[in-house]
Amino acid sequence: MKKYDVIIIGGSAAGIVAATTGKCCYKDKSFLMIRKDRDALVPCGIPYVFGVLGTTQKNIIPLEAITKSGVEFLNDEVVKIDRESKIVVTKQGEQFQYEKLILATGSKPFVPNIKGKELKNTFVVPKNKEYLDKMIEELKSLDKIVVIGAGFIGVEVSEQLAKVGKNVTIVEILPHILGKAFDSEIAKIAQEELEKLGIRVYTNTKVVEIKGDEKVREVLLDNGELLESDAVIFATGYVPNTELAKEAGLELNKYNAIRVDSYMRTSDPDIFAIGDCAQKVDFITRKSVPVMLASTATSEARIAAMNLYKLSTVRSFLGTIAIFSTKIGNRVFASAGLTEEEAKKNNFDIKVGYFEGVDKHPGSLPNTNKQIVKLIVSKESDIIIGGEVVGGDSAGELINVIGMEIQNSVTITELFISQIGTHPLLTSAPTAYPLIKAAEKVFMSK
Repeated sequence: MKKYDVIIIGGSAAGIVAATTGKCCYKDKSFLMIRKDRDALVPCGIPYVFGVLGTTQKNIIPLEAITKSGVEFLNDEVVKIDRESKIVVTKQGEQFQYEKLILATGSKPFVPNIKGKELKNTFVVPKNKEYLDKMIEELKSLDKIVVIGAGFIGVEVSEQLAKVGKNVTIVEILPHILGKAFDSEIAKIAQEELEKLGIRVYTNTKVVEIKGDEKVREVLLDNGELLESDAVIFATGYVPNTELAKEAGLELNKYNAIRVDSYMRTSDPDIFAIGDCAQKVDFITRKSVPVMLASTATSEARIAAMNLYKLSTVRSFLGTIAIFSTKIGNRVFASAGLTEEEAKKNNFDIKVGYFEGVDKHPGSLPNTNKQIVKLIVSKESDIIIGGEVVGGDSAGELINVIGMEIQNSVTITELFISQIGTHPLLTSAPTAYPLIKAAEKVFMSK
């Protein structure tokens, strides 16, 4: 039986970063990654295989990203963990001993119990190349597509399908789209962008049945309306892949995610868990949350890898800030931390700053975009606890700045007096820099 110092089970974003970071930190240790799928897809790129990419082949994380760092790779599936003997057993019957184990087993699509969900031409959006290849091929001959769910996956898949000429309808059970990430006034702008692409959007609406003989023909809504449909795509969220951990006796939380501490250690101190399979604690509220983001997963991966053999208080994961971003049409929508609605639900006494400007100066320059920044601030501490941005491509990086401000407990005063660099072609004007102007609005609300 071969022994490795560290074995990683799973190899999407979290597993890859854990493997390469671990090998960098502990060069004398041997690392093995065991992954069921030969090819790992870029998680956030999956919606774009239905449109701009056109194929999963253009969305693969190169295997060399792992092997070049000195990590060995095995295309197999781990079916059992023997914690007492520190042995993993694979589907092909191989056994490997470990000192440290990292679980990066990811998540799988959740499908609600809707009548007709088993009909032909109903799909989910997994991180599996073979499934997606087949799905892309089958969708080519289908026109009317109903997407159930208007989170990021539902919205992005819908946008891409509309851009290749499909007749798309989104049905969302919540009051507005992108409900976990944005307040209603920002979500309304996002919905308008979808509608400009010809996408019909139903909110506060539930699918009660998918009708058809063998194939999808119609979708029945709870308002009694029947939608003609050739296909249904479930974009109704994901659940952690934790069956292996459960069978090994590791503790799970209420979302069936693996319980971890701030070093990403499970209830077994020699087993770490990262990514979608691991529990998430909100950075601000300290509550467990079902957030699944590749950016969060890779942060956890670096923390776990650095702490494999030597714990450090400066290398701990203090909770997820949930930094989201997406692009609909030509507009970027991004958020970090708590929305205004979520802050109020959690009984925060807050102040809000809202500013509309442009992302270049003067605003008459070509390719100038309207930009909106919303900041949510704790009234008691003056610390920034959330932010939302709408604008051009720069909004994707602007939200990262807000995320870092939240992570470092920056106060609205510190933001207001921040020094910035500006350029007419690259940024807003120094006299109307959106983050600082939004901070100014907070001061005006005192």
